[in-house]
Amino acid sequence: MNVNEVIANRAIEILKGKKGDYRIVHPNDHVNMSQSTNDAFHSAIRIAVRLSIRNKLVPALGRLEAALEKKSAEFARTLKVGRTHLQDAVPMTLGQEFSAFSKAIFVEIERLGLAEEELKYLQIGGTAVGTGINAPKGYTDICIREINRLTGIRFEKAKNFFYEISDQTTEACVSGLIRNAAIAMNKIANDLRLLASGPSTGFGDLILPAVQPGSSIMPGKVNPSVPEMVNMVCFEVMGNDSVVANAASNGQLQLNVFMPIIAYKLLYSIDILSNAADTLARECIGGIRANEKLLRERIEHDMSIATALTPYIGYARAAEIARRSYLTGRTVRQICIEEKVMSGDKLDRILDPKNLI
Repeated sequence: MNVNEVIANRAIEILKGKKGDYRIVHPNDHVNMSQSTNDAFHSAIRIAVRLSIRNKLVPALGRLEAALEKKSAEFARTLKVGRTHLQDAVPMTLGQEFSAFSKAIFVEIERLGLAEEELKYLQIGGTAVGTGINAPKGYTDICIREINRLTGIRFEKAKNFFYEISDQTTEACVSGLIRNAAIAMNKIANDLRLLASGPSTGFGDLILPAVQPGSSIMPGKVNPSVPEMVNMVCFEVMGNDSVVANAASNGQLQLNVFMPIIAYKLLYSIDILSNAADTLARECIGGIRANEKLLRERIEHDMSIATALTPYIGYARAAEIARRSYLTGRTVRQICIEEKVMSGDKLDRILDPKNLI
């Protein structure tokens, strides 16, 4: 109602009339002709969310994916010990680890393409409950043709106005796709924090760029501020998705009256997640360095490398060698030589980390 009044008064100004003189342009009889809040508001949300995903979120995620892919290539030959259950596992490269990050973002960009399909159907012309009362024949087609011209993308007439006005599972589905992107980013941020933890008492695989003094009390401390910011943004997006789900599930009969909170949470999530993706790429990913000295030392003393011996000497004996390596601090190779498991040349070939990745 307020929007109609604003548009009417602006039109009156342009026509050199006096604001409030609704004989010239009336908020309901002219501006709102053939419309209801129930179809116009819903359609506006879909247009806004689709444009925001296309023009803001997907490009931001694309820049993050590119930054991660570049770092993956940079670390393609940097050997490290993999980890499962937070325990040492078999060797891999840091590039392979970062390739998982870039692929995760690529997958979420692909999934957001589903949002395009979900949001392309507009309810405009359904008016109050979906019957199209007070809208002339052809009105919807004219509206959508003009919307397509203005936006530069293709929208279509809803196949069932009653469904699209009363049911907001479409918006809930799109919210879920945005939430999934937040889940992927949150996992990456968590991994970066773990990999950079320490430097003396943590994992210490990575050195993150310092964006600020890390502590007001401990000189020299550097905190993973950017990944922590990403975590908090992702928590917010996941919470927003819960709000959208509740709002979508609590509509009644021919109208969901909770569309304002659905609109707000969707657009807010897109904004903050886009900003977080850009900040992560710009302020963190590009400046990450590998702690190569530490990674080399760990590879040399990785007892899980005994896994490569299993096809030759069996699981039980390989496990015993790994256990002795851990207890004595000697390398798997040294123990194998002492026990004359096989020749040194063959051991070098089997246990060479470059052959295990």
